[in-house]
Amino acid sequence: MPVNLTYPGVYIDEVKSSVRTITGVPTSVAAFVGYAPRGPVDRPVHVTSWADYETVFGGLQMNSPMSYAVYQFFLNGGSDAEIVRVVKADPKQRNTVRVPIAGSQRRQLPSGSSPPPAKSTGRSKPAAEGEAENSPAGEEGGEAGTPAADAPAAKQAASARSASSTGQPFELLAASPGRWAERLEVTVDYDVAKPEKDGAAAAPSSAKPVFNLVIKDNGNGLTETYRNVTTDPDSPRSLDHQLASSQLVRLDPDQANRLADVLPPETTGQARPLGGDADDRPSSIADYTGSEAQKTGVHQLLKTDIFNVLCLPDCEWLQQNNQNLTDLLTQSAALCADRRAIFLVDPPAAWTAPENGEAVSVPQLVDRVKSTPVLEGDLAKNAAVYFPRVLAPDPLRGGALRPFPPSGVMAGVLARTDVQRGVWKAPAGTDASLNGVVDLEVPLTDGNIGQLNPVGVNCLRRLPAAGPVAWGARTLRGADRLADEWKYLPVRRLALFIEESLFRGTQWVVFEPNDEPLWASVRLNIGAFMNTLFRAGAFQGRTPQEAYLVKCDKENNPQNDIDRGIVNIQVGFAPLKPSEFVIVHIQQLAGQIQV
Repeated sequence: MPVNLTYPGVYIDEVKSSVRTITGVPTSVAAFVGYAPRGPVDRPVHVTSWADYETVFGGLQMNSPMSYAVYQFFLNGGSDAEIVRVVKADPKQRNTVRVPIAGSQRRQLPSGSSPPPAKSTGRSKPAAEGEAENSPAGEEGGEAGTPAADAPAAKQAASARSASSTGQPFELLAASPGRWAERLEVTVDYDVAKPEKDGAAAAPSSAKPVFNLVIKDNGNGLTETYRNVTTDPDSPRSLDHQLASSQLVRLDPDQANRLADVLPPETTGQARPLGGDADDRPSSIADYTGSEAQKTGVHQLLKTDIFNVLCLPDCEWLQQNNQNLTDLLTQSAALCADRRAIFLVDPPAAWTAPENGEAVSVPQLVDRVKSTPVLEGDLAKNAAVYFPRVLAPDPLRGGALRPFPPSGVMAGVLARTDVQRGVWKAPAGTDASLNGVVDLEVPLTDGNIGQLNPVGVNCLRRLPAAGPVAWGARTLRGADRLADEWKYLPVRRLALFIEESLFRGTQWVVFEPNDEPLWASVRLNIGAFMNTLFRAGAFQGRTPQEAYLVKCDKENNPQNDIDRGIVNIQVGFAPLKPSEFVIVHIQQLAGQIQV
C-alpha cells in the first residue's frame, strides 16, 4: 500500500513484482469412458493406481473392456486417470438395490436399561420380481437363527415387536447402481460400550439406543464397520453422518426424515432384486454420448479439471452389437478439441473382419482403411489410431492370450514417454515398448508398414530383442496427401501443452491496465516459460531467438484494440519433427593418390 509521509526519515515500501511464474500443466492424464459393474455414475473418479480402480470399480471384469484398458494403462507407466462409468439408461429397470435394515418401530424401555442383545442381518440377494421376505430373527424359516442360550433375549425382543406398530421397512440404498449390490449384507448388533457412571461419556437417550452397523460386500470382501451408531440426527455418531463417506451404501433421501423414529433392526429382510435384463451393460450409443447440457455419458468429462488423452475401450464391443459409432466418435473428438486433449481411437473391427472365412490380406486392409476412415475433417488433428490389436494374457482366464484394443496400452506408453523424455518426444521407437503384450494380432513387415504409415495409421510391430513396440507417431491428419501442419502426434501434443499452460498461466492479465508495463510483464513471464522448454530440448534452434518468439507490444496492439479491451499476445515456436526416415549414405573412398 502507498506510504503515508508524515515525518522526516526512511520509509519502506514493498513494490509488487511483475514476475508471475507459469507452470506447465500435466500432459498424460488419461480419461477412460466405459462400462464397469460398480462405482459412481454421476461424476468422473480420479484414480492414481490400479489399486484405486479395484477399490472403487471392482477390478478386472470379463464383460468390462474398460477394466482391461485401465489395467494396461497403469502397467505401461500411467499414473493418473479419470474414470467415467457408463450404465444402462433403462427407465423400466430399478438399477439401485435396496437393503432393509429395520421396520419403523417404537417401544418403551425402562429408564437406564439397554436394548436386548438382538442381532439382525439384511442380505441382498437376487429373487423373483416382486418377492419380499421378512422373517423375525430366531423364527423358523429366518436367515439368522437365535441360539438356545439367547432364548430369553429373543423372547423379550419378540414381545417388544408384538407390542409395537410396524410400518414400512427402513432401507439403505446401494452407493451406486448395478447388480454388484445384490451381494450386500447388513448386520446390526448391540455389543456397544456402556455409558460411564461419572458422566465422562454422555449416555444416549433410551428412545434412541446405540448399535453397531456392519456392511459387507460378499462379492469382493470389502467390509465397513460403524460402531456406537445412533439414530439421533443431532448426535455426531448419527447414522446419517456415518454413512456419508460409505463406499457401499447411503441413506435414502426419501426416508431421511424418518431417521429419528427408526430403532435398530430386529428383523431379517431380503433386498428388492433388480428388474430388467441380467446383463446390465449399456447397449446403446446414446448411453455413451449422453448429453452435453446435462453432462452425462462422455460429457461427464466436462466436470474434470483437465485430461490429456481420451480412450473409449467399449467401442469394439459396441461394434459387435451393430452400433454405428459415427456420432460417438465425432462428439468425443469435438470434446477433445475443446479440452485440448488427444483422442486415441481403436482400429475399427471392419478393418480386419474375415472375408469368406479367410483372413484379410494387407492390400485388402489398406483398401479398407482408405474406404472406411475413422475420423475426417479438422477434428482428426486431435486424434490418432494404432493398429493392430495387441495379444496379452488375461488374468481372469488363467493367462490365456486374448486380443485387446491398443488404446489403453498406448495411453500408458504416452505417459511413460512424457516422464522419461518429454511431451515433445514421439511415443514410438525401441523405447516405446508395450509392457504386458506378448504378440500382435496381425504381424506387420516393413512393406506392410510402408503402406499404412502414409495414410495416417500408426503401426505396432514386433522387433527382435525389443519385442512389441509402437512404430508410428502420426495424427489422423497425418496422411501424406493432406500435407497438414499437424501431421505428427508429438508436435500436436506439444502445441496443446503450450496452449493449455499459457491459458491457465495468463489469467492474471484480465482487467490489468492495457499498456506497456503490462506488455513487458507478459513478455517476461511467457518468455521465461518458453525458455525453460527450450533448455529442456523441446524446440529446434541453437539460440532462443531461433527456437521461439514472444511478441506483445504496440505493434500488435493498436489503439483500436486497446479501446476494445483486447490484448494481443503472439507466441511462436519451432517444433521438433520426429525422424521417421533415417538415411545413411555409404560411399567407398578411393585410396589417396599422389599427383
